[in-house]
Amino acid sequence: TQAALASALPANERVMIAGSTLRKVKSRSWKKQRHFRLLEDGLTIWYKSRWAGRGHSTFSVTEVEAVREGHQSEVLLSIAEEFPADLCFTLVFHGRQGNLDLVADSPEEAQAWIRGVRKLIHKAQTMDEKERLDQWVWDWFQKADKNKDGKMNFKEVKKLLKMMNVDMNEEHALHLFTMADKSESDSLEIEQFVYFYKMLTQRDEVWKVFQDYSGDGEKLMLEELENFLRMEQQEGEQSAQHAKELIDRYEPSETALKQGAMSLDGFQMYLCSQEGSIFNPEHQNLYQDMSQPLSHYFISSSHNTYLLEDQLRGQSSLEAYIQALKRGCRCVEVDCWDGSDGEPVVYHGHTLTSKILFKDVVSTVKEYAFKASDFPVILSLENHCGVEQQTVMARHLSQILGDSLLTTLLDGQVPQQLPSPQELKGKILLKAKKIGGLEQCLDETLTDEVSDDEEMANGDPESPCTEDPPAANKKHKVPHSFQELSDLVVYCKSVHFHGFEHARSHAKCYEMSSFSESKAKKLVKEAGTDFVQYNTRQLSRIYPSGLRTDSSNYNPQEIWSMGCQIVALNFQTAGLEMDLNDGLFRQNGCCGFVLKPEFMRDATSQFSPEKPEGRQGYKPLRLSIQVISGQQLPKVNQKEGSIVDPLVRVEIYGVPQDQAKEETSHINNNGFNPVWNETLNFVIHTPELALVRFLVEDYDKASRNDFIGQFTLPFTCIQAGYRHIHLLSKDGTVIPPSSLFVNISISELTSGS
Repeated sequence: TQAALASALPANERVMIAGSTLRKVKSRSWKKQRHFRLLEDGLTIWYKSRWAGRGHSTFSVTEVEAVREGHQSEVLLSIAEEFPADLCFTLVFHGRQGNLDLVADSPEEAQAWIRGVRKLIHKAQTMDEKERLDQWVWDWFQKADKNKDGKMNFKEVKKLLKMMNVDMNEEHALHLFTMADKSESDSLEIEQFVYFYKMLTQRDEVWKVFQDYSGDGEKLMLEELENFLRMEQQEGEQSAQHAKELIDRYEPSETALKQGAMSLDGFQMYLCSQEGSIFNPEHQNLYQDMSQPLSHYFISSSHNTYLLEDQLRGQSSLEAYIQALKRGCRCVEVDCWDGSDGEPVVYHGHTLTSKILFKDVVSTVKEYAFKASDFPVILSLENHCGVEQQTVMARHLSQILGDSLLTTLLDGQVPQQLPSPQELKGKILLKAKKIGGLEQCLDETLTDEVSDDEEMANGDPESPCTEDPPAANKKHKVPHSFQELSDLVVYCKSVHFHGFEHARSHAKCYEMSSFSESKAKKLVKEAGTDFVQYNTRQLSRIYPSGLRTDSSNYNPQEIWSMGCQIVALNFQTAGLEMDLNDGLFRQNGCCGFVLKPEFMRDATSQFSPEKPEGRQGYKPLRLSIQVISGQQLPKVNQKEGSIVDPLVRVEIYGVPQDQAKEETSHINNNGFNPVWNETLNFVIHTPELALVRFLVEDYDKASRNDFIGQFTLPFTCIQAGYRHIHLLSKDGTVIPPSSLFVNISISELTSGS
């Protein structure tokens, strides 16, 4: 069969199945030969070193995001003299997993792998839910079939169930095994195993919902499905049209299709699909008005973008810029210092972090700025360079970025309000100090210019007390922007913050200030409404405390509640804070801009997050979440025989009054199909600002619970009704087919309730 399989495949895949010896490159000095091949499932790539005994590694094509051709990574660039570009390629993985840099023996072989993997990625992305599930089961079967005879006896099946996080009654499993073993050979082939798996995963809780609406218990007629969509999924008018579409899209059975009906299989597939997901599909695309001033949007923003690890010894890397921009980040930070050979470098000053060239950062930004989003990118420049190298910086910016760098006013007029993301599409804006204003009056004194580092040294208690605090013991100011660099700053002029009163009477809309997280939190407490009003007109940038040398993050939600737009986080650090950032920016086409609620765009707004009930249009809502069940949760502990004890916690992040957490009880030894059937209730005072995070943990009575998976989304993007929540890993990447099944209802809070 393998020969037949291979001859039916396209040439590229034939090369991959036959296997190739490729050089795996980690650095200029680490280049080792590894044998790579594509396994028979057509989706798993296996590799091992030729002499390292039994050890080998595998990864699935679904983990690969893209293939870059030629010298398109720092590692391959560093060996460019040794290996020509047509032999080199890079596999880029989703999430924070490092790249795999490879060198082939011939250009033809490189092309076979480049084209082959691209094609497989495309195939993996276009699979429907059913194919995806079959693929997942097939992957497990391959992993467990140790002697590769394509069959599994009951003992092997039991072992496989353990690997799949299933702990089940042995009698029940044996009963199903015998039913699936049609040939009575005491073993299952892959098709029989798929059948066994289907029986095993029959979901009673979905069947019960199906029964409630099905007249004959066998199928849902068009009208019955319509009732379900209207009553449970709260779809109102569009239910009739939608019911028809769902049957056409998800019903696998020809017989049911002919009757215009939906079987239990089709119903389950719809519920597990993107349309049955908790995230409203209408909010996944660009759906917001993009023609308002920049100050009216939250903007996805990164801090110390050049770092892949911590702030003291971490690796500075162009890859970090690529990852942030691909995640939709629209404001990246560049810390520039004088380099030894006349070329400015980027790194975390006065620390042991490695250095990269400023011009390489600019080229990387140019290449990746608009891959995830067409809307503008802000380059936040922390400039510590002397006059000569500032001139070099200005030239690099102009020459490399060319037309995409915005250097003039859009319509030649000094603006009364900032331009919109729509008007700035495809443009890169420089945020830095500027001599004088846009009005060209050069008589302003220059003492107003300040960098984050000076801001911290000016009596901010959060200055890190290292041997050499960034600017405290340097008596001279950072040299004032040289005219050439200053001229490139248009709508984002960095200025020192002199208080809200001063801003109301003197500030220009294109002037913006940076605040440390502690300064911002202080202003929240002292002058919430003033801060909200200030942010209707001007941009403000918030950055993590200097004490966070481990690159940890603060909770961005508190700061967004003030209307601050550029809330900078360490994108390289996974965890709750980045989950919230990903959650907020998951909507609106993941374009990196989210329109603030109306009450935060009105210059006379009286909104204060501390007193949400004081605003016009205040309407609290009740959110009720019935956590029904979980599906195929990933194992946390790879120890043989360990199975998770999962619990679900729902966390609300928003204005102070909305912060809340509720959790279900835990279920012993079942990561496969735990059923909770518990309801968690919340009251949400400012729904427009709330984020909802679903967290699944492995309960441990002796120590901290382990993280299993999470999904975070804005309250305004939730679809009511019976929904699946497709869980994400710590890194924010999907872990198919892990999900939660919930029933959600949202209602107005009446005085009696």
